[in-house]
Amino acid sequence: MESTPMPEPLRRAVHQLVSEAVSNCQEVLRYTEPDQAHSWKRMTMYRATDAADTMDMAALLIAAYCQRMGMSDVAHRYLQAGQQHNRAAGPQKADHAEVAGLLGEPAPTTDDAGSRLQYAWGQHYAEDALTPEDAPERLLTEACLHGLRARLSDDIGSLDSFLPPRIAQMARKVADVLEVPQPAPA
Repeated sequence: MESTPMPEPLRRAVHQLVSEAVSNCQEVLRYTEPDQAHSWKRMTMYRATDAADTMDMAALLIAAYCQRMGMSDVAHRYLQAGQQHNRAAGPQKADHAEVAGLLGEPAPTTDDAGSRLQYAWGQHYAEDALTPEDAPERLLTEACLHGLRARLSDDIGSLDSFLPPRIAQMARKVADVLEVPQPAPA
């Protein structure tokens, strides 16, 4: 297969969609903070599904391009449709099993391998939650997302109002090194 770069209009569209998804991911993190107790359930689900939908749009846009270019086999092979979870059906047994593992409840009695696996993932997430919040990868991710959002909204001072001090400090450093994007000269 010939190796050609992604067409510029498609590349720009994908970059825009990824930017939107990142913004939604930052808001998911924002609504997990203690000062958002009144709206965390609603807003984390809204923004998490917005991020997922936006990334679905990016994947489908790329797949449509591949199909248009006669590469339907590529689109079918790499789209990973088997991993798609149908949100419209609501939480399934495996999702409830994962919550049980996360909350330290007994494993559901089931012969379903998917539910057993999700329960184990829930236990894994619960164990991860016991590690200090200053795990380097977690701090870096949160600091980058919050710092980027603060820089783009020109509201760096807001970082101190809702973030734990260490993350706020790192996010401020991220925001400080970022330049405000300027429109390209005409």
